[in-house]
Parts: sequence; C-alpha cells; structure tokens
Amino acid sequence: MTRTSVAPVISPTQKEDVSELHFPREEVLANAEETVQRRLALERAVVLGNTYKGKIKILFKDVAEIKQIETYIWGLTDKRVILKQGTVIPINRILEVRF
Repeated sequence: MTRTSVAPVISPTQKEDVSELHFPREEVLANAEETVQRRLALERAVVLGNTYKGKIKILFKDVAEIKQIETYIWGLTDKRVILKQGTVIPINRILEVRF
C-alpha cells in the first residue's frame, strides 16, 4: 500500500482580520532549533520591513487552521509580532516566515 501525503490547506487572510482570530497558548513548532530559526527569520523580517519596506509571508495557526498573511513586520517583542496598525500575532503560533 502506498501512502500519499496531503499538503495542509493554507487560508489566505488579511491583517485586518487577525484581531478576530483566537490563538491557543501551545507552541506550534516541534523543537528548540526550529524556534531559534523562526526568531532569526522574524528579526530579519523586521529589518526588511522597516528599512526596505519589504513584505514577507507569515504562516501561522489559529485555533482552527493554518493561515497565511502577506505584510510588513513593524516590531517584535519576546512573545508577539507587531504588524501595521498594532495588529499582533503570537510568535508561538507562527509556523514559518517566507521572504
């Protein structure tokens, strides 16, 4: 029997809709190395957004599904990514940052 892997469905979302989402407290990444790499990617994305006005894609998981947003990252705290207009995404819910 052959097993096939099904890619997860990723729902595009707008930054204006993020404030309506619910985020569990659990970490979405499997190990410490992945969390370190995510942090480095987020720091790089802040520089890209603030210096070069470059947009990035963030894949994140709310309570229901994986979502993707294309935006600028304006700031970063220990626990949150800050987008334009004060919208925030918890870092522990971010799966990937794409440049």
